[in-house]
Amino acid sequence: STTGLTVSMTKEAGGEAGIEAGALVLADQGICCIDEFDKMAKSNQDGLLEAMEQQQISIAKAGVVASLPARCSIIAAANPKHGSYNLSKTVAENLNMATPILSRFDLVFILRDRADKEQDRLVASNIMNVHRDEK
Repeated sequence: STTGLTVSMTKEAGGEAGIEAGALVLADQGICCIDEFDKMAKSNQDGLLEAMEQQQISIAKAGVVASLPARCSIIAAANPKHGSYNLSKTVAENLNMATPILSRFDLVFILRDRADKEQDRLVASNIMNVHRDEK
C-alpha cells in the first residue's frame, strides 16, 4: 500500500499524533525493491509519484506537517496482464501501469519467458537434482 511504502500516521501513547516511516523513507540513500508492482492499485501507484520525482515524501495530517527524505533507487518487478507479454501492446498496457509512474523509471527491462515444455522440464529436473544432492 502507499502508506507502507511512504509514511503513515500513528497515535502515540499520550494521544499525540506521530509518523511512521515507510519502506521508501527507510531506504533513504539506498535501494527499495517492490515486487508485484502490477498488483498495486492505481491510487497507490500514484502515491509514489512525489517520492520518485522529488525524492521526498510530504505529509500534512492531524496537525503534523513534515517532509521526509526518500532519496532511493526503486527496483520494481511486475507481471504482464493475462500472464504473457503481448508484443502488439505498449509496456504500460502490458503491465497495467499508468504512463506517468512508468516514466519515472530510468530503466525498464522486459524479460520474456517463452513457453517451452522441454526446456522447462530440464530446468525443473536440474533444480530437483541439485537439491537432492544437498542431503
